[in-house]
Amino acid sequence: MQIILKQDVENLGLEFDVIDVKPGYARNFLLPKGYALLATPKNKAELAATLEARKEEEAKLVAAATAKIEQLKKVELTIPAKVGAGDKLFGSINNINISEALAAAGVEIEKKYIKIPGNTIKRTGKFTAKVRLHRDVEFDYEFSIVSDAPVEAAPKAENTEKTEEA
Repeated sequence: MQIILKQDVENLGLEFDVIDVKPGYARNFLLPKGYALLATPKNKAELAATLEARKEEEAKLVAAATAKIEQLKKVELTIPAKVGAGDKLFGSINNINISEALAAAGVEIEKKYIKIPGNTIKRTGKFTAKVRLHRDVEFDYEFSIVSDAPVEAAPKAENTEKTEEA
């Protein structure tokens, strides 16, 4: 079932997006809460008229989103986390953690604009999150998760030779 979103819905889409959802989700949640409209030809025509009227405002939003993406490209993010055996994390890393780490690095991006495949990360390594600030502006942001334990020096080889006394 096609619907038109009237506002941003986390993990679904942004305002004015035309998306496909399951009929039960639309009938039982999105439509009664006022988050969406049915994508009828009349509503699609109204959407096109609204987007045409907002073209100038949309251009400003796209420019701001593009500027934020350019700022994001300059930030290399490494998130320290508690690690157990091997590379498995205690807990997980999600879009909230990435948003907070980016804010600490000087780039403010709301958590609802960050999408991680699988929603959480439970291992150390390099990962990619999709940052979608506008329907026309998306960016695959790469970051890494490392252990927060201090790096230990390699154990020194002890001298096993015994000195012989004559």
